[in-house]
Amino acid sequence: MSRFLISGGGTGGHVFPAISIAQAIQIRDPEAEILFVGANGRLEMEKVPAAGFPIKGLPIAGFIRRMTWKNLIVPFKLTGSLLKARSIIRNFNPDVVIGVGGYASGPTLRMASSLGIPCLIQEQNSYPGVTNRLLAGRVQTVCVAYEGMGKYFPEEKIVLTGNPVRKDLVSLPSHTPEAYDYFRLEPGKKTVLILGGSGGAKSINEAMLVWINRGIPEDIRFIWQTGKTYFETVKVQDSGCPGSPILAFIDRMDLAYSCADVIVSRAGAIAISEFCLAGKSVILVPSPNVAGDHQMKNALTLVSKEAALMVPDREIAVKLPEVASGLLNDEAQQERLRRNIRKLGIPDAAERIATEVFKLTRKNSKSNGS
Repeated sequence: MSRFLISGGGTGGHVFPAISIAQAIQIRDPEAEILFVGANGRLEMEKVPAAGFPIKGLPIAGFIRRMTWKNLIVPFKLTGSLLKARSIIRNFNPDVVIGVGGYASGPTLRMASSLGIPCLIQEQNSYPGVTNRLLAGRVQTVCVAYEGMGKYFPEEKIVLTGNPVRKDLVSLPSHTPEAYDYFRLEPGKKTVLILGGSGGAKSINEAMLVWINRGIPEDIRFIWQTGKTYFETVKVQDSGCPGSPILAFIDRMDLAYSCADVIVSRAGAIAISEFCLAGKSVILVPSPNVAGDHQMKNALTLVSKEAALMVPDREIAVKLPEVASGLLNDEAQQERLRRNIRKLGIPDAAERIATEVFKLTRKNSKSNGS
């Protein structure tokens, strides 16, 4: 029986691809044992068990980018995480260890590689995170979602697989009656889907309020995910956008994609991968508050292929109404963006990664003489 250990998380952009990879492994080998290792108190400790997989937590934490006493205990947490990761690995005895980025994958893959266990990392972004860059020299395979990653990783280890996404999110055709009924939208109206991630994006929300206060044309409707942090503030300030649902969180993103003619969103790697498979015209607003400015690099990759439009975060309040209105009124541009972004989609990304995982399993078996 094969055993696979998957480590990483912290955000949905790490957690949900990890779950998709685990599910692809299960489809290929229903008898496989899969164990996750995450960071205590982070998103994976909730979402992984909800998906039906066991998980163990490490006390790992990252440095806070300001002066605080909490940074003094980070080295102690790292040491404790390395020791616990080694114990978990020895007890579980995995055939392959998979890292998806985030705090927990660092100590887990470091210990796995030192114990001679084959390792694979999956990098979601066009600009790799620190953890994966540090691990690249210790692993056998690096699965990436963008071309041109040889400047960050050893070229001989790179496999272009794409980013795994939840297929239910992009399985519905556009403009289904079910989707309009769910959000109580009028068919025939132009619909803009506004996303800032589950936590919300303050600048996008503020730009939307500016647009609404200027006056929205009668033929435009919104599905607006404000994020839980900003929902009450937006509801208080909203001067009225009749017929447009304003939500803290969208539970049925598949139906939201179906309704959307245009999407306004941050430029997270997994969100972009979903847009590629859904084939939507998108306006990206990269977050300036991420390591290495990787969202800007993600967005520029699409813009260079005429697969999306981009508005810098600092200009969003002024430019969003103009850019979004222009796109909504230009069907030819919408179609060009949809056509080009579809070319970038890789629908079988999780299966491709699972293939690379099983290659390492076979190599490991041969090296052990079995």
